[in-house]
Amino acid sequence: MLTLASNLKRSARLFADRPAIVEPEKHFTWAEYSDRARRCATLLRESGLSPGDRFAIISHNTFRQAELMRGGYWAGLVPVPVNYRLAPPEIAYILDNAECRLVAVEQPFATLMTDEELAPWADRMLLIEPMRYEQQIDGVKAAPMHEAVETDDALLVYTGGTTGRAKGVRLTHANIMLNALQIAFVARPRDDDLFMHAAPMFHSADLLATPWVMSGAAHCYLAEFSGQAALEAIQEQRVTCCVLTPTMIIMMLQQPDFDRYDLGSLRQVIYGSSPMAVEWILRALQGFPGVEFIQAYGLTETAPLLTMLEMTDHRRAFESGDPRLLQSVGRQLPGVEMKIVDGKDRELPPGEAGEIVVRAPNVARGYLKRPEATAEAFRDGWFYTGDIGRIDEQGYLYLLDRKKDLIITGGELVYSLEVEAALYKNPKVRECAVVGVADDAYGEALLAAIVPAAGESPTAEELVEHCRAYIGGYKIPRRYVFLDELPKSAVNKVLKHELRRIYSGAESAAKNA
Repeated sequence: MLTLASNLKRSARLFADRPAIVEPEKHFTWAEYSDRARRCATLLRESGLSPGDRFAIISHNTFRQAELMRGGYWAGLVPVPVNYRLAPPEIAYILDNAECRLVAVEQPFATLMTDEELAPWADRMLLIEPMRYEQQIDGVKAAPMHEAVETDDALLVYTGGTTGRAKGVRLTHANIMLNALQIAFVARPRDDDLFMHAAPMFHSADLLATPWVMSGAAHCYLAEFSGQAALEAIQEQRVTCCVLTPTMIIMMLQQPDFDRYDLGSLRQVIYGSSPMAVEWILRALQGFPGVEFIQAYGLTETAPLLTMLEMTDHRRAFESGDPRLLQSVGRQLPGVEMKIVDGKDRELPPGEAGEIVVRAPNVARGYLKRPEATAEAFRDGWFYTGDIGRIDEQGYLYLLDRKKDLIITGGELVYSLEVEAALYKNPKVRECAVVGVADDAYGEALLAAIVPAAGESPTAEELVEHCRAYIGGYKIPRRYVFLDELPKSAVNKVLKHELRRIYSGAESAAKNA
């Protein structure tokens, strides 16, 4: 059966004596780890949960959070990992919307439950304090596995809610397991790997670890990401594989003492979640020699991946001196049907830009209690991603923008990612984001938020002149703000809606060129 519980059962049987968890605090084999997950299932059942119930988890990345999730799968429950960086009213909305009957809370976040917004769940809290938790696990027997059906909900993941209320994405066992097989076709996980969970476990990016559970690889957990913490973990624990966002990679490369770390164990990095400038990809290939880089594109609603750009493509672009292929997010995974459509749902030929629409077994069943949003995004068996892209003759997908981030200035359509790519070619720019802001003359004007490189102070005038060599005049931003950092989500995605909110109608805050 393609269920997450049967996946754990198989790994425990086939890789019983191989390491499953490699942490400074604890080491467990797959047999030991499976036993703990089954005991965790008992703990959840004794807390009053029945198959089909949902329970929330508020925790840093830890092996205990992973154990709770696997215990939930074993018991036929639906885990709801919650972003601990949200405000109490936002967390309360998720708990209420998901009808969570229990909230498992790691000790550092226990004070959250004292907030009046979360008071209704205070008596439904399972505190995850290491010593107490270990005593609870030791004090129960392993539960029998609930025989779930592949089409049952397995996991409820809430999207970022960057444009309104977060939506709960209903992912089934089949969605997650089939995507793991699709990813394994390209990534080829090994049983001697040590996979580091660096992306927040409340985000769908953590599902990329599923193929490494299938392969019987070991896992370690980075509680909170920093460039230094990641480099230290790779060196000290001999990590071989991880999933990183572009911002994470950049933070690692920018560590002042980057060269002193022994990163020789690392063999593979899968990166994605947001666009990465070609210049930074090239720096990563140079900074991590011998490491296989794979770029990935997907969404929470696709459990999560749709395409992957393999290392052979990276190598070809790097060695040829023609990096244009690195602007692609790769080709579709096996089982993924993809097309580009215009505003009237007409399929467009190769090379033309439109909305990316997909049909695949890893596409979610919809949004919890959001029938209108579900009907809008999931139509006639296809999922409308809300992303704008084009597919070339060889099947490589190029992302151009989110539909909501398209800029129309003076009647001309501008893709913000194209403008950002031009700005990133300037060595004085460390990070940038381009948005459209209200303008009386043009409807929208382009505003570029710039984080300068260390020790640099670029001016609006020189950035305008720089852009002339790469993009047409109407695409060049004439308004600039220079910031210490860009507003970002918990998974380091730039929050462009925040930039629009702050700077729309605030021309005095921007430097005009």
